This record gives sequence, structure tokens and C-alpha cells, in this order.
Amino acid sequence: MQITVQRDKLANAVSHVSKAVSSRTTMPILTGIKLKADEEGLTLTASDSDISIEVQIPTEEADEWGVTVHRPGSIVLTARIFSEIVRKLPGTEIQMEVDDRLVTFIRSGQAEFTINGMNAEEFPQLPQLEEEKVLSVPSDLLKAMIRQSAFAVSTSEMRPILTGIMWSLDRGQLKFVATDSHRLASRTAVVECIEDLHFHNIVVPGKSCNELIKILDENQALVDIVVAENQILVKSKHILFYSRLLEGTYPDTSRIIPAGSKTEIVVNTKEFLQSIERASLLSREGKSNVVRLVTLPNGNLEITSNAPEIGKVTEIMTPKAMNGEELKISFNAKYMIDALRAIDSPEITASFSGAMSPFVIRPTDNEWMLHLILPVRTY
Repeated sequence: MQITVQRDKLANAVSHVSKAVSSRTTMPILTGIKLKADEEGLTLTASDSDISIEVQIPTEEADEWGVTVHRPGSIVLTARIFSEIVRKLPGTEIQMEVDDRLVTFIRSGQAEFTINGMNAEEFPQLPQLEEEKVLSVPSDLLKAMIRQSAFAVSTSEMRPILTGIMWSLDRGQLKFVATDSHRLASRTAVVECIEDLHFHNIVVPGKSCNELIKILDENQALVDIVVAENQILVKSKHILFYSRLLEGTYPDTSRIIPAGSKTEIVVNTKEFLQSIERASLLSREGKSNVVRLVTLPNGNLEITSNAPEIGKVTEIMTPKAMNGEELKISFNAKYMIDALRAIDSPEITASFSGAMSPFVIRPTDNEWMLHLILPVRTY
């Protein structure tokens, strides 16, 4: 293999695929990045057997040179060393050459590295998914949907299925649901797909989703999603992102969402968030992180928190609207803060069904988002 490649393009591709490099593996080959040069350009691949990422640097794109392939071939280079070398090379172009003994020469400017490579034939093949059923989503929308739900996945391995986000598609509506059994986040959007395409119980690991949003662009370019039996493939411009799916059946979360409510409060999202953040300054120190919300007879809200060792905070807030029964409820401040930060609407409606029932938070201006939080018993 012999190539000349633009340093910036190579550094960018290496940073993307490095997200899938395995840090703990019994297969030494998976600590590396596979480079394959052919007539189409240079393809970099990395995998940790859960996530696989492939990035292509085309020979030329939009009249901009990317890579010249002097001699096709392939090699696997240790990711940690290779990424450091590429990042620190002095020139704007990099020459790479691999000899018959898998020794790789990397030159740029006045610097030259000689490193030992591994046989690319030992690198696992990426799954070939049938691409008949493709779903297209704008890149920035997919990023937003993940960001607005991923925080609610479980971090405990007690129930592995809850460590993922459940994706479902029905009648052109894509829905993400995440829950750790103490709170739930749901985000829906209308997407482009063929009419009869639908799926349910596709559970993508939270870790995969968080890596995916790092490589998606913040623009409206369409991203293709292919769902297979135990894999999902997300295709962005020159990037393929594969993730395994979690095995098992995701719980039916629709049954825990209350149909009605006894108390409804409409508040300014930012004001409410800042008020909860102030209250949590003390509760966080007291380890419990519990904040108490009380409706007052004069139509105001009282938000309080106390930590026995430190002190107490009380704040009065005027809601935009309030109706229904009087309410006294306690909840985990972190869960409320996470939910409010995920909502990008100026106002929210909080619907309560009693002091010990789960309550629901929704934006007032759309139906696409829902957050559910279980209260905390404090008496």
C-alpha cells in the first residue's frame, strides 16, 4: 500500500473511527484502525464488537483533493499511536507506505515514523445489512432526539435492556423512549420512509447513541438508518456507524403514563429550571437531592429544599397558570433538571395525579416530547 493523503482529512477520519476502538479486548487486532486503499480512496475502520465505525476519504470531492492511491492495499495500525502521530505531524500532506513485512513508513514535512502494522485480513468483517428498509432522518433532528432521551437510560446492569434507548417506527413516526425505572424520557418525530416500514423493540445501547451524536453533523443533511435483526446501521456522508442491538423485550412504558391529572401547572421552562437548580445546591450537599414543591392558596408555587447539616432554601415562584387540587410533592432534583434541560420550548405543563403518583412534564407548544418522573416519599 502506498498513498498520499491530506493531513486534516486523515486526522478527522481517525478521530471519528477512534470512538469505536476497543480499550479492553482479548483480540489485539481490535486495538487498531484498519486502513484500506483502493481506486475509490482510503477507508478507515475500527470496531469494539459492539460499535463499528467506517469513514471513507474519497480521492476527490467537490473539486477538493483528499487522497492519491499510488498502490492499493491494507494495513491495521495501533490506534493510540497512529492517532497521536497523525495529530502531531508537521506538514499538510502525509505519505504512507507499507512493505511486505507490514512495516509502515509515515512521512510528513521533515518527520518520518516507522511503525509495525498488523495483518488487515485478521480484522473482523463488518456486517452486510440488507438495505431494502431504509429510514431517512435529518442529521440535526436525530442528534436532538438522542440528546433529549439518552440521559434517562439506566446506568445499572441489573436490567441490561434499560441501558438502551428503545426506537420504534409506526406510520412515519419515529419514537425514542428511555427509562431507568425512576424516570422516563420520550421523543417523537415525523420522518421520511416507505409507507409500510415499521419496527418496534429496537433497543440501541445508550453508549452507542452517545458516540453516534459525536460524529453526526449539526445540519439538515439526511442520514439513512437501516435496521436489521441484531444490528443497526446509520449512514451519514462518508461515515457508516454500526451498533449491535440489546437483546430482550423492552417494558411497555405506555401503561405507566397517567391518563388524567388532578393538578396542572404551566411555568416558564428557564425560570423553573433555574429555581430547581438553586434549590438543589443544598439538597445535593445533603446527599438526598430531594426538592419539595407545594402549591400555595394564593396561586404561587413554593420550592424548598433542606439539608439537615447545612441549611434550608425556600423560593416562591408565580406560574403562568395553575388549576386543580392543592399539591405537596417531593422529587429528585437531578431528574427534574435533566428533563427541563432537554426541553427546548419556552413553557412546560406539569401534570400531577397526587403526591405519590408519577407526574408528567410536556412542552406547551408541541406533542413531541414527554418526561415522566416518580416522586420521592419524604414523610
